Amino acid sequence: MAAAAECDVVMAETEPELLDDEEAKSPTPLTSHPSVPLLEAESFKEQGNAYYAKKDYNEAYNYYTKAIDMCPKNASYYGNRAATLMMLGKFREALGDAQQSVRLDDSFVRGHLREGKCHLSLGNAMAACRSFQRALELDHRNAQAHQEFKNANAVIEYEKIAETDFEKRDFRKVVFCMDRALEYAPACHRFKIIKAECLAMLGRHPEAQSVASDILRMDSTNADALYVRGLCLYYEDCIEKAVQFFVQALRMAPDHEKACVACRNAKALKAKKEDGNKAFKEGNYKLAYELYTEALGIDPNNIKTNAKLYCNRGTVNSKLRKLDDAIEDCTNAVKLDDTYIKAYLRRAQCYMDTEQYEEAVRDYEKVYQTEKTKEHKQLLKNAQLELKKSKRKDYYKILGVDKNASEDEIKKAYRKRALMHHPDRHSGASAEVQKEEEKKFKEVGEAFTILSDPKKKTRYDSGQDLDEEGMNMGVEKNCKQSKAVEGI
Repeated sequence: MAAAAECDVVMAETEPELLDDEEAKSPTPLTSHPSVPLLEAESFKEQGNAYYAKKDYNEAYNYYTKAIDMCPKNASYYGNRAATLMMLGKFREALGDAQQSVRLDDSFVRGHLREGKCHLSLGNAMAACRSFQRALELDHRNAQAHQEFKNANAVIEYEKIAETDFEKRDFRKVVFCMDRALEYAPACHRFKIIKAECLAMLGRHPEAQSVASDILRMDSTNADALYVRGLCLYYEDCIEKAVQFFVQALRMAPDHEKACVACRNAKALKAKKEDGNKAFKEGNYKLAYELYTEALGIDPNNIKTNAKLYCNRGTVNSKLRKLDDAIEDCTNAVKLDDTYIKAYLRRAQCYMDTEQYEEAVRDYEKVYQTEKTKEHKQLLKNAQLELKKSKRKDYYKILGVDKNASEDEIKKAYRKRALMHHPDRHSGASAEVQKEEEKKFKEVGEAFTILSDPKKKTRYDSGQDLDEEGMNMGVEKNCKQSKAVEGI
């Protein structure tokens, strides 16, 4: 998982922190005649408290700072300013004040609580536990310390589970654990980066980009956020832009292993794909096939790019007339990206070429439902027509001729098939064979009736329904003619 630096995020607490008054001990005891600086410091503190009560934390901060300037050895002033900074979401600065307050007075319970709360908000649960333990040593009945100690241990447990699940590539569970941990550590960039990386791996790129972009707005040099931003672009097949982010991440952190691997894969994918495209355009389909295949082996996690590579290789296979392989490649493409229209269109055309019309209709229906264009509507209509035609008798096949056969070729084929299946030729065969040959003989006559008539042939070729009664009369006539062929 990415290792990000902990940093503050502006995020106010739901309930204001309680302020300190006489709870913290001052190293300089108050006398019956306090010094002028101490009196001024107390005045600044009271004004800070007033602004704090109004939730004007910026003004409260200013007055607590004035109090500290007047009396820099007073723990409670640092404690109050820490509380104010926490309300402003500036946990790193608040941590410094809380630590200073307990350095000045180690028995300052609320100071230890604030130190722990800041550590926890920043994602350092182990340090938070130590602070809460110290608070409990001073006040073992402190309910807040007990609850915060439990919260810190919960975060530690979520971290352990997330680390194990990341190794198992159970990214959904990691996201769940990070969401729970972030409830206690809202300012932890490390947890946010882990979550964003897993969202990217799950294909939830907009969410991952949003998290990474939020961090980069506050810290444009955050290498982990730059890496995640690049990862999202990489998985969206925006490889050139992704490389720019990976390079930038490596400038910030030259030893960033994940950015290094991702950058290398992105450059290799881009190069192989471009080489494959070039070979295809030059008509070198064998080389294009090899290059696309090599590209597919670079990164199995890059679903979108691999879907395009499968479709490209499918196009190559269709050019090589390896239609079954082309269909398989396009199927792999839509398995990876079920919104990939180009792959559906390519597969549908291969289905048409292999006369798998039902499958072709299914693909064209999917395409037309997604993009209702005139072109897609016509492709669907053509496939539906071919499907309808395929369910009728194939008269060209019955006569053994091509669909572009001439009138003479049709006549010759008819005479040949009529002789082949004539009942008299099979008079000595079994009753079953005679029945089958008679059926074929009638089909030959039926085929000739349609294909020898220009109007009927045109209707048949266009998929229109034929006049059954007129067709049967023609068949009977042709059967009678067939029986007189060459003395049979």
